[in-house]
Amino acid sequence: MSKYLTYDQRLEIEAGLKENLSFGAIAKKINKDRTTVAKEIKRNFIIKKIGCSGWPYNSCKHREKCNKLKVCDECKYPSKQYCKLCKLCNDGCAYFDEEVCINKFKPPYVCNACKDFQKCTLAKPFYSAIDAHHAFSENISEARSGIISNETEIARINELITPLIRNGQSIHQIYVNNVDELMCSEKTLYNYVDACLFDVRNIDLPRKVKYRPRYKKSEFKVDKGCRIGRNYTNFTEFISKNPESPIVQMDSVIGASGGKVLLTLHFVETSFMLAFLREANTSKSVIDVFDYLYKTLGRNTYEKLFPIILTDNGSEFSNPKAIEYGPDGILRSRVFYCDSSAPYQKGAIEVNHSLIRRILPKGKSFDVLTQNDIILAMNHVNSYKRKKLNDKSPYDAFSFYYGEDILGKLGYAPVAADSIILAPKLLKSNL
Repeated sequence: MSKYLTYDQRLEIEAGLKENLSFGAIAKKINKDRTTVAKEIKRNFIIKKIGCSGWPYNSCKHREKCNKLKVCDECKYPSKQYCKLCKLCNDGCAYFDEEVCINKFKPPYVCNACKDFQKCTLAKPFYSAIDAHHAFSENISEARSGIISNETEIARINELITPLIRNGQSIHQIYVNNVDELMCSEKTLYNYVDACLFDVRNIDLPRKVKYRPRYKKSEFKVDKGCRIGRNYTNFTEFISKNPESPIVQMDSVIGASGGKVLLTLHFVETSFMLAFLREANTSKSVIDVFDYLYKTLGRNTYEKLFPIILTDNGSEFSNPKAIEYGPDGILRSRVFYCDSSAPYQKGAIEVNHSLIRRILPKGKSFDVLTQNDIILAMNHVNSYKRKKLNDKSPYDAFSFYYGEDILGKLGYAPVAADSIILAPKLLKSNL
């Protein structure tokens, strides 16, 4: 039997509170101890500031006799006779003195079955099974996602250990001397080197490079809970509510193992594709591309082009929050993930990759290429006319919808139909 409460058990707790049952009676129903029920309620109740019939939320001790007017410098609701009738009263009044219901400090700690519910304007603690289970799921996911779950912390450790490794020190030596600063285990450091998250690689570790791998390691995920609220079902639900939003599909194109890789961004509506050369297939390199686009295009243009991003479950895409939110902290995109082993859910980008592979065959290293080489290749791919676009090119379709100025900022330009080359000889000087 699991030591954690299930969603059904939380529903029983919520139902028991509505019936005004004791903790003992509720515990008996779900086959748990009464202290478990008490802790669950105190840990996961939520505060609702909803007022009551005809009255807004107001938890001031003086609310019944208060007759103050124009408490706010600029009143947003001048039609209110008194400020106590305004939902902003408690936020802006210098005389506000909060009243807290004493029932909050004794069982059942919540107002689910309170007889004064219909006439109370105070903040009301409630226990909701669905909210409690959602909070539990997030907490347990975060607890299992590892010590380091953000790029800033990885960069901090990188700055500490990389110079020492390059000076010939082993990870064990570094760990012993800096354990209080590292705040992770020695094994974790080896895992992060394996995942190419630092500026050093396994080849920089003199002894480890001699060992043969004993088993295939799982992909490193920056945030193991990244799919929560972002799976393909969530994607289809979001699209049904926002049918006019353009969709951008995202993927990686791999060259030789361990070398440079491409990040591709495919605009489904126009079949236009952007590609960016990255030094390694890491989460940080993906985020750097989006930060570059955000800075180059500006907030309004970026949000117009990238409202919805659909990608696969690759470890390089496992930090969605850093993609969704810009350096200014403003939500700029929504990221969603396809189901595992379901590439057809982003089939448009997979088809376009076949055109890239005509120029950059599988197994060929991208290490000698530059971003200008990639833009040249994509100019030829995007100028190739498509039947689905009524024999127009993706470049023409994108320009029609969004204008050529955007493509000019990114260095893209059309190629005449007779000059299009979709073969390795386009970049033969570098391949």
